[in-house]
Amino acid sequence: QVHLVESGGGLVQAGGSLKLSCAASGNIFGFKAMNWFRQAPGKQRDLVATITNGGSTNYADSVKGRFTISRDNAKNTVYLQMNSLAPEDTAVYYCNAVTFITSTNYWGQGTQVTVSS
Repeated sequence: QVHLVESGGGLVQAGGSLKLSCAASGNIFGFKAMNWFRQAPGKQRDLVATITNGGSTNYADSVKGRFTISRDNAKNTVYLQMNSLAPEDTAVYYCNAVTFITSTNYWGQGTQVTVSS
């Protein structure tokens, strides 16, 4: 069983920065990809950023140039550096891991990010 634990959320003013962390109970190098999703109240959960096992990254258009996903394999941790935050970035942010072969998804419990104007 894989456990993902997010941290680093909080309240920040518009234009500020936060860095989210996702600590995995297992070796993250064993996952096909690790992702950050977010879900605002009343909206669907959307993909924000992806980092693959090979290190490739991809971002939603809304966060390109502002957010950076990275990982530290030695610490089994994935990060999301968020800069130039705006009120529309307010959401619960979820870490997600996808396994090879079966593409099983694992989710963290989420961390709240609130950006005030």
